[in-house]
Amino acid sequence: MSDLLRFEYLALLGSLILVFLETVIHLITFCLPSPIIRFCYDQSKKIFNIFLPKEAQEDKRTKEEILAASIAEASDFTEICSLFGYEAEEHIVQTSDGYLLGLHRLAYRKGEEDKRVNQGPNSITKKVVYLHHGLLMSSEVWVALTDEQRCLPFQLVEKGYDVWLGNNRGNKYAKKSVRFSPGSNEFWDFSIDQFAFHDIPNSIEYILDVTAQPSLSYIGFSQGTAQAFATLAIHPLLNQKVDVFVALAPAMAPSGLRNRIVDSLMKASPNFLFLLFGRRSILSSTTMWQTIMYPPIYIRIIDTALSTLFNWQCRNITRVQKLAAYMHLYSFTSTKSVVHWFQIIRNKNFQFYDDELQTPFSIVGSERFYKPVKYPTRNIKTPIVLLYGDSDSLVDINVMLQGLPRGTVAKPIRSYEHLDFLWASDVDKQVFHHVFDALQTHSPKCVNGVNGVSGNHEVNGINGVNGIDTSQARLDGRPPMTSHTSNSSLPRSHIHTTE
Repeated sequence: MSDLLRFEYLALLGSLILVFLETVIHLITFCLPSPIIRFCYDQSKKIFNIFLPKEAQEDKRTKEEILAASIAEASDFTEICSLFGYEAEEHIVQTSDGYLLGLHRLAYRKGEEDKRVNQGPNSITKKVVYLHHGLLMSSEVWVALTDEQRCLPFQLVEKGYDVWLGNNRGNKYAKKSVRFSPGSNEFWDFSIDQFAFHDIPNSIEYILDVTAQPSLSYIGFSQGTAQAFATLAIHPLLNQKVDVFVALAPAMAPSGLRNRIVDSLMKASPNFLFLLFGRRSILSSTTMWQTIMYPPIYIRIIDTALSTLFNWQCRNITRVQKLAAYMHLYSFTSTKSVVHWFQIIRNKNFQFYDDELQTPFSIVGSERFYKPVKYPTRNIKTPIVLLYGDSDSLVDINVMLQGLPRGTVAKPIRSYEHLDFLWASDVDKQVFHHVFDALQTHSPKCVNGVNGVSGNHEVNGINGVNGIDTSQARLDGRPPMTSHTSNSSLPRSHIHTTE
């Protein structure tokens, strides 16, 4: 016990030093003039050219590298989509507690922009798909790819879906509230609980109101899956409006970080993060480092951080893809939401945020007297399909399945890590057909044809209504994937059942 206390005191001293450094970085960020920023960028580029001259030859860049540079420099979601010829809509939804969230919509195939989609009679009726990003991200991560075929939203659009992409409060597209200023602590006083009580359900209801559809399909990545688990667990009626939930790199109760020092510190006291980063946004100085660093240097720093914290090697993501995507990887969120994750990791329990967190030695904090409220995820009625990487250190699939309803389908993707589900070089071949199978199996068919005329409509060689495949055949010719426990095509250990 004395050794652990000594460790906590040393950690406290270290955190105070980091708080001071973070404060200095904030001051530099606000005060640094543009000429100095440009000077720092140029110097970092020169250093990189000295040590790795072959990678820095801009006059010999391939078309993919030129596209990657354009994606990296794109200022927002709509600009990235326009690089590929897609027209995106921007919507704003106000949550029940006053936050304004940006939603993005991709409703039109190329050449279909002059038509009306899900706008009542005489419009094209399409099934709705909603995608939600992970921790410290925004909707941009879904489209920051160097190949249109590997971009899930674009492929869903081409298959005839009305695609919507959400954003969490506090990030780039949701840094506004009718009650609080982003400069106040109150604005950033939110965790996964608020995402589940307000952001996700309010976004879904807005989308269904706009499209006049009875339900939608939900695709989440990482924390976007955790938010769906929590939302569906505490909103029983919402389960009737989400026909299937596809979880990519699902996150519910990670066992911990691979870095033992950081893992031990946060398990001992998750609230140390408040000392490290304050009670507003976390890692907000990242934007400064993105600005002053030459991109190849920045991606190497990100790779090193991911390897150190999670043991991810990111070998399935090409260097060019990283140049495009890593500049869109970070977006703002609250320190409290990250503290919430470390509480979950510490207690090995997918729980609500614990405002009465006790020290490891507190008698009052023992399970005999106090236990944090757990999200009742076994009550979820929406069919769930889990797609996880067997090399992902954040996924313990057996523990996860124990907390989910029976009939949950779990599919391992060989040699995949966490970020591979967004940007891997073969994500279209390894992952997409599972996603399409789940949507086709569980999503109800559209009954109205194009422009109100019923009938078959062929898109990309697939027969269906409104461009959506209505057959039960899989794209790879195998029987359809289902969420029932009798599905013999899945390993028994990957399907959770209750006696």
